[in-house]
Parts: sequence; C-alpha cells; structure tokens
Amino acid sequence: MINFDLNRMLFTLTPDEHDEETVRSRLVSHPEVKFVSFTGKDMGNHSTDEKIPVAVFLDDMEKMLEGGVQTDGSSVALPTIADLSNARVDIVPDRDVNWFVEYNYDNRDYATGLPTGTLRIPSYLRHNGDTMVGSRIYLKESVNRFISGLRDELEKHPEVFAHIGGVDSADEIEELLLTNATELEFWVKTPDDRANRDQLSIAQELKEQYWQRVTGPVGTAMEQTLEILDHYGFGVEMGHKEVGGVKAKMSKSGSFDHIMEQLEIDWKYADPMQTADNESQVKHVIRDVFRMNNLEVTFLAKPMNGVAGSGEHTHFGVAAKLRDGRVVNLFEPANKDTDFMSPVGYGALMGILRNYEILNPIISPEHDSFQRLKPGYEAPVCIVTSLGVDHSTPSRNRTVLIGLVRDLKNPMSTRFELRSPNPHTNTYLIIGAGFLTMLDGIKAVLASGKTPHELETSISKKYGEEDFYLEKDREYRAERNIYTEFTPEEREKLFGRAPANVWESFLNWGDGCFDEEKVELITGGDSVMAMILRSYRAQMIYKWMMEYHDRYIVNTMDFLRSVVKMHADDSNEYDAANWRRCQELKTLIGHESGDRMSLLMQARIAIDEDDCAGLSRLELEIEEKLEELRALYSKYMRNIL
Repeated sequence: MINFDLNRMLFTLTPDEHDEETVRSRLVSHPEVKFVSFTGKDMGNHSTDEKIPVAVFLDDMEKMLEGGVQTDGSSVALPTIADLSNARVDIVPDRDVNWFVEYNYDNRDYATGLPTGTLRIPSYLRHNGDTMVGSRIYLKESVNRFISGLRDELEKHPEVFAHIGGVDSADEIEELLLTNATELEFWVKTPDDRANRDQLSIAQELKEQYWQRVTGPVGTAMEQTLEILDHYGFGVEMGHKEVGGVKAKMSKSGSFDHIMEQLEIDWKYADPMQTADNESQVKHVIRDVFRMNNLEVTFLAKPMNGVAGSGEHTHFGVAAKLRDGRVVNLFEPANKDTDFMSPVGYGALMGILRNYEILNPIISPEHDSFQRLKPGYEAPVCIVTSLGVDHSTPSRNRTVLIGLVRDLKNPMSTRFELRSPNPHTNTYLIIGAGFLTMLDGIKAVLASGKTPHELETSISKKYGEEDFYLEKDREYRAERNIYTEFTPEEREKLFGRAPANVWESFLNWGDGCFDEEKVELITGGDSVMAMILRSYRAQMIYKWMMEYHDRYIVNTMDFLRSVVKMHADDSNEYDAANWRRCQELKTLIGHESGDRMSLLMQARIAIDEDDCAGLSRLELEIEEKLEELRALYSKYMRNIL
C-alpha cells in the first residue's frame, strides 16, 4: 500500500532545472534521494544502473555532468564496438530531457519515512573517448536528419503548401516538431501461478476481460501506478484491462490468487527522445509498484502460446511551429472533406510501407515477437494500411500494420499508429529508423508533384499496377478484415511474405552478414550509424541463439515432460490413437535414440556451431510440431473421464 506522502517526494527534474545550483538545491531538500544513476541504453535495450551516493555526486558534480562516468565494454552490450581489448565506455548525461527519481518502495529512509530514491539521469554512451554509440545517439542523429531533410524538401517544393492546412510557405515555419507516443501492454500474475491455456483462450474469444472492471490486488496496483505516474508528469490518460486474462480466484484466507490478467497503460505524447525515455521509466514504475503488491509483471511479447500477446503501438506525428506562434499538423490536408492527408502525410506513410522490411529487424528482434505476430490474435501480419472507408469516416480497422488516426474535429490528431512493435522493441531505434523511412517516402512524393487525390489512388493501387514509388506486385491498402476476408495465400501474394523468425528478419539487412548498402536508408550512409546497427544486429542474433538454447529448449522439454498418458490401457481406440500420435511427436521433438537425433538436439548443435540458417530451419519445424502436439494433447485430455 502507499502509506507515505507522494507530495513530499521528488519525481522529475526538467531540462531547465539541470544547472548545478538547482540540482544541488533539489537533492539537498530531498534527503530521501540517496543515489544518482547515469542511465545509458546499449544495443540490447538494457539500461545501465550504477548507484553513486548523493554526497559523492555533489562533491564532483561539475566533472560528472560534463564527462559522465566510466564503465567498460564488458558491462554493456556493444558487440563489434567495445570489447575487452578496447573497452572504455563513458556514460555521458543528456541535459536536454527530463531526469527521473526512481524509488525503492521496500527500503524506507528512516529520517523522512519515505522510500529511498535514486536520481536516474538518461545518458549517452561514448566509446573510446570520442565516438557516441548506443540507442540514444542513433535516435538523436536520425531525428536531426529527418528534420533537416524535411525542411530542405519543403523549401524545394513550395507547391506542396497548397495541400497542407494552415501554412502557406516554408518561410512561415520557425521549427519542425516531431511527436511520438507508445501504448504499453503487459501481463500480470501472482508468482508461480499458471493459468489454464484453454481458459485463457475462451476468455479472450468471449471478450470477458476486455475493458472490464479491475479489482483486487491488480486494481490496487493499477490505481497506485497511475497515481505515481501522474506525479512524474507523464500525463497519464488511462489504464484498462486488455483482451487477455481470466478472473482471479479468492482463497480461503480472503486473498486473491491464480491471477493472470493483461493490462494496458497509456500516457501523453512527447518529442521522440522524451517518448523513449518516458516509456523506459514507466516500465520501471510498473514493475516496482506491482511487485509491492506481490504481483509479477512480464513485458514479453508472447508470454503464453495460444492467447493474446502484448503489443506496444507506436504513434508518429509531424507538426510545424510557425513564426506567429501557431502550430499546424503537416499531415493534415488543406481540404479534409476531400482528402485523407497532405502529400507530406502520404509520403511519410508510403515510406514506412515500402521500406518496412528494413524496419522489421528492429521491431521484431526476438523469438517472442514472432510468436505474437500470428493471424487471429489482433496482431498485424501484413504490410498494409487503412485510411478509412471514406474521407468523413476515420479508420477503425485493427487488422492492419499501420493505420491513419484522424479526428475530424481536431486537426492536430492526424498521425500514424504502427501496430507491430511490442514492449521489448527498442523504442529509440524504431522511432529513429521509422522517421528515416518516412523521409524517403516524403522525398519521392514531393518530387512527383502529385496531389492528395492522386496519392490516394497510388496507395490504393491493385496488385500488378505500376506506381512511381510503391512496388508493382504489392497492394498497400485494405479497409477489410485482413484475417477473415483474405486467405493466407492471398495475404502473402498481395502484401508480401512476412519473415517467420529472427534470422529471416535480419536477412533483410544482408544475406548472412551486415550489408551497409541494404540499410543505407536508415543510416544515411553514415559510418557511425552503420556501426551502431551492425552492433545491434550482432547483439540480437546472439540473444536469439542464447535464449533459444537456455530458455526455449528448456521450456520445451518441460512442456514435453508435462504431456503424460492419462487413459487406462482398456480405454477406447480413439484415446489410444491420440496418445500414440502425442508420443510420436514428443519423441521426434525431444527424445534421443541410438540411431536418431531429436529436433532439439539438432538445434543445440546448430547453436554450438553458430549455424544461424540451420537453427532458423529447425526452429520453424519445432514450432510446427509443438503446435500440433499442443492441439492434439488438448483434444486428448478433453476426452479423459
């Protein structure tokens, strides 16, 4: 429970409070804040977290704020950049974003009665004293490239302003404003509890949990989380139940157990860097507050097969602050009664659609990502967009990859919602790379001189039709349900074949290696940007292989051992036949014999030999056999009396 005064606690230091005098004053007046942590983001999406006593920080503040603190390459995930022979890494504070105080609710400060706090300072990573690396610098450089590139395009093509609402020329623009927001979904459960997959599945199908009343310890933790997040100034908009979960049970002692629920929390948009920093801090708060209520949180994209995974829809917007003080949305058309978007909006959307295969390794870098992105679980599986049935009806098609969000009464709301990211997607990288693919489309559209009506025709093209920018043998727009109104074969033909696992996804960056030409669009040809993405690729492929070896193979063996014979020997042949097939699948997947190697053993060998292509093939075969076994064993168990 919250039995301390939140109003007495320090939560945020804004950029205008980062001068040494103000920082010192805030820390001295809040003795519950006992530590400072410089928080960098490496290529594994990990946050550094070292505890520097406040007294030490205050004594050496000028030096630390200027040069940061040192670590070594073995303590952060920067493969191909920092290694044991070239390991110096500095963690350098970012003074242009909010700094957050994170609290340990299990450790009370005796003097104040408040939880012990740590001032977390978002930071860049600098390698070898001269080169900025890591996720944050990639986002910063990408945003700078987008802003300068967009301004250049607007100046080169003044005719585009005839189709943008609220601004007549590039000369009126004082500043370009980029905005992003993320919608965070996650699962919460009581420790060590396991819910029945069939129960979860039917609850999902019946929408028994979606937006239902949140009660018990989950309700308490949710309310406390929203209250605390509000003190940080995140602009919390809502928290609610998502589609997954089952009702908790009350034990004889009056407490709830067997909790397994899916939740979502949303908060206000911000600029790109602040958006990514906010999301990182929100996750920390959620974990801490739910743990305070004896609940376990997971941000895995797919915690359990057969039920809904967790997404993190990511929103993109572009506006301009004019010299007269007004702010206009550059995606908003001059005539919203006849057009969905301005040419800038169409170009941005078409850039993401055409180049999505390059983005996918960032969006889906883990095994769980691909478990989530399967038809039937409200997760996008096709490179396709929805604009709306007509210009006066905003789209509500939730089956597409990226949708146009509009509010006809609020021109500032026009933006894109990319629905494929999940809570483990590196938000710094996907926002940065996303804007760079948008710039590619904007350049092509503005150079074409096409009107919004002509661009709507272009993005609505049929398979086999030529286009000035989009691929001939693809379709890119659908206002119908992708899952129910297209067969798998039609989806693959019209919208492209989606990669099935991590290795297949990274093939878009090179056939077995990192090809700088294939990723030039999201590096701008810059060698440091390419170095960062090369490091990211190495880290995520290594993680994929190690997680498969140490997590998925172990979990699969546990599942195979749980599939046991339940019928008596004199039962009917139906039960016996189902069990024989179950046993065959168990043996094929995980059991060795003198003359045959199981699929899991083959996967172990592929990992040991660094055979990514072989592991990829085996992973898909194992998943196919496991899904057959799960379905068959469920049918078998339903018939056991």
